[in-house]
Amino acid sequence: MSGKFSHLHTHSHYSLLAALPKIDELVEAAKSAGMPALALTDNGNMYGAIEFYKSCKSAGIKPIIGIDAYLALRTRHDKQAGVDNRRSRLVLLAKNLTGYKNLIKLTTAAHLEGFYYKPRIDTELIEKHAEGIVAISPSFSGPIVNALKNGDTKKAAELSDWYKKVFGSENFFLEITRHPEIEGHEKSMDALVLFAKESVTPLTACHDVYYLSPDDKKARDTLTLVNSNAELSERSFGAENAGDFSFITETQAKKFFKDLPEALENTAKIADMCNVEIEMGKWVFPDYQVVSGKTLDDELRSLAYSGIKTRGLEKTPEITARVDYELKIIKDKGYAPYFLVVSDLLRHARQEKILSTTRGSAAGSMVSYLTYISTVNPIEYKLPFERFLNPERPSAPDIDMDIADNRRDELIAYARKKYGADKVAQVGTFGTMMARGSVRDVARALGHPYTLSDRIAKLIPMGSQGFPMSIDRAIELVPELKKAYTEEVEVKEIIDLAKKIEGCARHISVHAAGVVISPTPLIDFTPLQFDPKGEGKIITQYDMYVMEDVGLLKLDFLGIKNLSILADSVNLAKKLENVDVDIDTIPIDDKKTFAMLALGITGGLFQLNGSGMTKHLKDLRPSTIHDINAMVALYRPGPMESIPQYIERKHNPALVKYLDPRMKDILIASYGVITYQEDVMLIAIHLAGYSWLEADKLRKAMGKKIVAEMEAQKEKLFKGLVKNGMSEKKAEELWKLIEPFAAYGFGKAHAASYGKVAYQTAYMKANFPAIYMSSVLTADSGDVEKISEIIGECKRMNIPVLPPSINESFSGFTVVKGKVPSDDRIRFGLTTIKNFGEGIADIIIKERVEHGAFKSLGNFLDRIRDRNLNKKSIEALIKSGAMDEFGERGIMLANVENLLAYNKEKSRAPDNQESLFGATSVSQDGSDLHLTPAPPATQSEKLIWEKELLGLYISGHPLDKFKTVLEKREITVAKVKAEMKDGMIAVLGGIIEEAKPIITKKNDQMMFLRLADMSGTIEVVVFPRVFAEFSKLLVAEKCVVIKGKVSNRNDEVSLIAEKIKELV
Repeated sequence: MSGKFSHLHTHSHYSLLAALPKIDELVEAAKSAGMPALALTDNGNMYGAIEFYKSCKSAGIKPIIGIDAYLALRTRHDKQAGVDNRRSRLVLLAKNLTGYKNLIKLTTAAHLEGFYYKPRIDTELIEKHAEGIVAISPSFSGPIVNALKNGDTKKAAELSDWYKKVFGSENFFLEITRHPEIEGHEKSMDALVLFAKESVTPLTACHDVYYLSPDDKKARDTLTLVNSNAELSERSFGAENAGDFSFITETQAKKFFKDLPEALENTAKIADMCNVEIEMGKWVFPDYQVVSGKTLDDELRSLAYSGIKTRGLEKTPEITARVDYELKIIKDKGYAPYFLVVSDLLRHARQEKILSTTRGSAAGSMVSYLTYISTVNPIEYKLPFERFLNPERPSAPDIDMDIADNRRDELIAYARKKYGADKVAQVGTFGTMMARGSVRDVARALGHPYTLSDRIAKLIPMGSQGFPMSIDRAIELVPELKKAYTEEVEVKEIIDLAKKIEGCARHISVHAAGVVISPTPLIDFTPLQFDPKGEGKIITQYDMYVMEDVGLLKLDFLGIKNLSILADSVNLAKKLENVDVDIDTIPIDDKKTFAMLALGITGGLFQLNGSGMTKHLKDLRPSTIHDINAMVALYRPGPMESIPQYIERKHNPALVKYLDPRMKDILIASYGVITYQEDVMLIAIHLAGYSWLEADKLRKAMGKKIVAEMEAQKEKLFKGLVKNGMSEKKAEELWKLIEPFAAYGFGKAHAASYGKVAYQTAYMKANFPAIYMSSVLTADSGDVEKISEIIGECKRMNIPVLPPSINESFSGFTVVKGKVPSDDRIRFGLTTIKNFGEGIADIIIKERVEHGAFKSLGNFLDRIRDRNLNKKSIEALIKSGAMDEFGERGIMLANVENLLAYNKEKSRAPDNQESLFGATSVSQDGSDLHLTPAPPATQSEKLIWEKELLGLYISGHPLDKFKTVLEKREITVAKVKAEMKDGMIAVLGGIIEEAKPIITKKNDQMMFLRLADMSGTIEVVVFPRVFAEFSKLLVAEKCVVIKGKVSNRNDEVSLIAEKIKELV
């Protein structure tokens, strides 16, 4: 390796909006240049370290793991404004495993202790964690060069001596770079060379890399403009001093440093010194303590067998054989601690009444079911264990826990308490520059108008889950985008730059579900930091994929809103109707539930709502839980094609047939229709001679939807089918049945788990309708569109949803019981009112619960003596309708100052004092409050107030007066969205809820409207010509009729306005 130049100061896109190259691009550049080694030194983080390590190893290049650290001006604890926002830089490279672990500790401390604008280390940390590290003082912002720039040679010498002492003189270098294009840099380097000679400090030749090719400079500069937090050394140096921070070759390096051969030699010397070897793929599990003294495997066996009785099962030979089979595989694989940890977490959840379930293939395990990890009996549902875990499978099992979202943090807190806060963290994940976002960011950074970026971005399709859309693919798919790219100079400039930044990491955030628990402190495995959102959550710098590489198994704690809804409705059933509902043991053959589904009353249900699913359920008329599981699995692109056939065969068994008799055992429960991933896998096993490992590879290949892989799998399957007795013609037919499952096939165990939750939500809705719907409303509180949908569903169910009431509403949406269940109604809660604080709401509810209902307005003002009952809160109560039982809204609103004065007097006066309001003594029932006459509020005013404070019209609708006219119209917003195709002409009547004006590049005015009718809302685009003609009508709350062309781009339906008139 001696003598060869290698880059030691290199940034990847993990420097977050400061550098351009992806890891594989950097490694490929080094390989193409014939470099024997390459360092990764991202800004203050180690996000890309393991990905880089693996990529280098795969390419035959030595990986050098490092960081470009931020060095605090004073100490990492000093955070004084205007002082400590200044800092210097220090490049640190790991020589060995000790050095790598010290980098993790330094990076973690920089983020958790030293963060002030940037994550900073200090001299104390360096002294503590210097072993195994090579330090390089950079040519820009390094501590030595900074001292020299200030003319302080003595300070530079002191610093140099200190670094040599701490790291060892053989491990400290001064970076020399060549940037003649940057004013003053060469002079600075001359001073550095002289200092190096005088202080006997070795130089190393570097060229800090922020992009690969000089042509990428503009894209990198654009990227830094996206980052408003980038500092000077990370931003463009300006057109007149365009610094080149590209990936130079060895030839260029030799040319740059021909006068300093020793600096080049030192680059190779440092590369020779750095030899980090990281053990990959060896699993470690949390340190689960068994109180009984049994081994972990014996403890799991004991739990599983005791679960047979507690689950109410009979100890049959079938069950014991299945349990013993699973336990043997779990023991041989060493996974007992994993099962015990998850079982313990979910035991705690049950104990604390935190509703939870598991999803994915874990439901295929009988041991999981008996240890209360999963919620469905795999024998009853015919779920194969091997889909979850089989002897041939190299990867660890994956148990995903779904937790009621409003209590998820409690379970994570329990894990921290049990295993130690230093051993538990949530997993970090990276948001990347997606196709649409890249276009918008580039256009904004370049100063183009919003309308241009919006037009280009909306031409890019959304992509699908797991298969994000790329700009190149969008140009292939969308002729209009291709035309704009080839014909419009500005569009081409934006797209070309966007393509270069597309896929770059934009930020780190908290993974929606992932948590890791380690046996020893987490910094033995991964660097840590705070969640940038500032919520104090500690997250890993390595993402979920890297976690597996370093041996930590990610546990999924996914917060599910529908579980919170279920838990809330179960609690309300007990509280309001004194009915104990054990949601896990409800009957799965409830006629009322299936009758409701057959009628299409599906709003607010888990997995079973939406117009498409509802239509299929009405046709299907489900009668068993298996029908629900099948619908959950089939209702997705590809498999959806099989739904009509499934429905036909259910209602006409004569239509059930099998392509091959051997498929009957596999598909009998689904009427011969391939429904689940396991169906495909079992067909491959039983009809083509696959092993479970081979079948799993087939499943994964289908999921990736890569044409070449699919073709290879097709050929392999064909050979197996024909070899095992199937004709080529039938094999081709079978492939056509299997192919739709590519990418979107659903696991049977997953469907059974989600199907059960879907059924549970349907059961609660069918048997406790008002209670369930109030729980849905509370969960969706704040989302006006969803609340509107659910209120619409309540109307269809004949459940009145009323404005809030001072005497009936609690905090969230509240069920008010009638004499019979059909009289139940729902009220908006007090905290659903805008401008009405939770504190005053709690005080009102507490007073009412403890001392009875408020008898009058005066009685209310007398009893609520809190400073938060102010003008704003009283107005909110009156306008929202919460005080309707005490008087007319307009009159009460006109008397607000009077009401405040009355409340103030009551709060101050002793009970026997004479009242200023006319009575000889202060009344206890509020009868001494007299209101000044005023005009009553109009219906229109009431509706405007409700919209303002509750987000919706509750006591009526502005369109009510046009009801007769609108009912004659066949076309509604809902119909346009569900049925009308792109380019069709539609005429819609409704109310303008929002009017947003935009100035175009040509300085013309246009507008985006939100139009609502009784069925929903739709965006309306009013271009300049139409705007100029009809601008007087385009104001919020105006009722209008709009004729326009339907626009459907990437499933976003809007209307392009052509003519507008007032609705009369």
